[in-house]
Amino acid sequence: MPLHPPNTETIIQGTAVSPGIAFGPVHVVARGMIAPEVYEISENHVDYEISRFEAAIAKTKTQLSGIQKKIEDISGDHEGLIFEAHILILEDNSILKKVREGIASRLQNAEFVYYAVIQTYCEAIRRMNDKYLAERATDIDDVAQRVIRNFSSADDEHKSEDHNPDHKHIIVAYDLTPSDTATMDRQKSLGFITEQGSVNSHTAILSRSLGIPAIVGLENAVMSIKSLTFIILDGYTGQVILNPTPETVTKYRNIQRGKQAREIELDDIKESLTQTTDDRAITLSANIEFDHELTYVEKSGAEGIGLFRTEFYLLGGGEIPDENRQTRVYTEVAKRTQPHQAIIRTLDAGGDKLPAEPLPEPEPNPFLGWRGIRVSLSRQGMFKEQLRAILRASAHGKLGVMFPLISGLQELLQAKDILKECMDELNSAEIPFDPEMEVGMMIEVPSAALMAEELGKHVDFFSIGTNDLIQYTIAVDRVNKNVSNLYKPTNPAVIRLIDMTAQAARNNGIWTGVCGEMASDLSLTPLLVGLGIDELSVGTHQLPKIKKAVRSLHYGNCQDLAKEALKGRFSRDIYKLSQDMAHSSYSFLID
Repeated sequence: MPLHPPNTETIIQGTAVSPGIAFGPVHVVARGMIAPEVYEISENHVDYEISRFEAAIAKTKTQLSGIQKKIEDISGDHEGLIFEAHILILEDNSILKKVREGIASRLQNAEFVYYAVIQTYCEAIRRMNDKYLAERATDIDDVAQRVIRNFSSADDEHKSEDHNPDHKHIIVAYDLTPSDTATMDRQKSLGFITEQGSVNSHTAILSRSLGIPAIVGLENAVMSIKSLTFIILDGYTGQVILNPTPETVTKYRNIQRGKQAREIELDDIKESLTQTTDDRAITLSANIEFDHELTYVEKSGAEGIGLFRTEFYLLGGGEIPDENRQTRVYTEVAKRTQPHQAIIRTLDAGGDKLPAEPLPEPEPNPFLGWRGIRVSLSRQGMFKEQLRAILRASAHGKLGVMFPLISGLQELLQAKDILKECMDELNSAEIPFDPEMEVGMMIEVPSAALMAEELGKHVDFFSIGTNDLIQYTIAVDRVNKNVSNLYKPTNPAVIRLIDMTAQAARNNGIWTGVCGEMASDLSLTPLLVGLGIDELSVGTHQLPKIKKAVRSLHYGNCQDLAKEALKGRFSRDIYKLSQDMAHSSYSFLID
């Protein structure tokens, strides 16, 4: 992306991760972990270098604890727990051991040995080409930068910090660490834009908690946006407007006032029932991936958790947490979700998610390979630890469990047999659990939808994962640019499979939820309601809007719409049916 013409209004697009609109001049931050000076030491100085290393670690731990307290004081929530994870990185015994041994074997200064060890770890993580792990590499970088700075004297440390301007500004950077975000001067830093990052990165989570408008994924932003350029940052749409005209500034000032008024209105219905105008009740739940997201669940007015993904928790730290550690996390989820239910999905590794373990050679087609429930059934020791942990946590609140990527009855019955074994083991050990805990399965492949009538006899609920159901029904890899135009949520076959699933659930006296991206699409809410979906599980940031949408709809009209949609032959026609009703019922939420 080239430098943009001066004084010419230009719009560029990134990914919105934290809502809000900011107006101000740009401050470009060139930041990154720079290799410290390297020099040789004598054997007599090894102990001294190790003591320098330990002092830097201790100083960093004190700083991180201080940041954690600051975050909790500012937000009044639990986002400070992110920095507990940073302290765990800091105290990782394998890293500490390698550095101490490296100082003695390489006879080089402590900060360079530490830098070399950390870079080796981060490079190994990045080479796995997984977005979640890449974000964890950013966390490790964050901690390492602090440690390296803490080897320096106070004067050197001061010089190494980026100089921030005294005036109000919007930060543009290649990336920002969680520490950068947490220590941002809110009086001067109005928002930030980065080239790297995602909606689920720790930096994005903190920006939402602290109310900092933010956009990520803006390619070449550092090189193409000049410092002091006046911009508008739209944290709702992900747009950045460079050199806006006075008319554009006025337009966005009005948008900002309207958004603020709308958010107040949505907040006012947070505790209201999620039901249509003719009293059809819908359970509105939250999707989460990390336990620290429970804060957002509590704030959003969600009626529980419809999907707690456990992939990153189980696999993102390099080793799978043992049963006791898992029990503590699931117990926290159960307690903080009360009186509502939290549904924990068992490990859903493989495909485009984290790998369950290194394979001797790459799978030719990982989406059709070793993933989902197939991993758990072939690694039963790991599976039973997770199931026992969920069961033990169920004694402390209302939990449910669901199995991913079930393709037929045999897999479901095998998973349930293993769950029964876990219950028997806990009974024998006199460890309490909820014997009535709901057990469900995800409908993600056409074979499961076609077998839903039979599968429904053996579960308490279905949860439709629309992302995979669409992908497998149409045979389209949703991230493949060559065929992404074929990825249509309203493909007639997909809509009929959803209807078939909901019908089978009703026939078996169980409920059906949707936890994929379709549940978050305001244009498709009328269609899903009309198809008889009982529960929608969405990201917490979208939840208030979906609640308002449901409360604006008439169930009878939605049913009529669904009947017409099931006759449809083209995706565009079905989508337009639902979109038209959405616009006529709550256009102010979509525009």
